[in-house]
Amino acid sequence: MCLSVPGQVLKIRGGVAVIDYKGELREAGTALLPDVKEGEYVIVSAKMIVQRVPEDEAEAVLALWDKADEVAGDA
Repeated sequence: MCLSVPGQVLKIRGGVAVIDYKGELREAGTALLPDVKEGEYVIVSAKMIVQRVPEDEAEAVLALWDKADEVAGDA
């Protein structure tokens, strides 16, 4: 099983986007979603942006990940 965490597009240059995963920056191609915009949340697979995620959904998922980190840290 594979779990995907949404990241936020910080900048786009020449078909490559910089994605922010809570401070960890990664690059991903925009060829599959060429109209993606800076500031949007996306899902990346195999270093390609494959899906947009509405901001409210992305923030809810990220809040769950934060909670999971808290619980795991208490274990």
